[in-house]
Amino acid sequence: MFKRLLFALSITLLPTFAFADEVVRYQLTEWKAKHIHDAKKADTIMQTLKKLGCELKKNQHNGHIDVKYRCVKWHELKLNSHEDAHKWEKWLKEFNFKTEHKH
Repeated sequence: MFKRLLFALSITLLPTFAFADEVVRYQLTEWKAKHIHDAKKADTIMQTLKKLGCELKKNQHNGHIDVKYRCVKWHELKLNSHEDAHKWEKWLKEFNFKTEHKH
């Protein structure tokens, strides 16, 4: 009887552990800018910020590109590993986002 109960309990709890997602939430209410001298790097950063749901503005002057961005509403990234969540959280903080990391 005890073995059956233990088995049933393990089957019930297994999906909780097997499908646990790492979630990083982020927000940036004020406009921020990155000054970038490489056009390809600026495009890559803009594509990433766009996929994250940010508003974007791009200006070129004095030999560099200003990528301006903000993300007024909270968004979230669902990631497969704790390591990936920390990498994204670090990247977002480097770009001045407020972040929350949930397990």
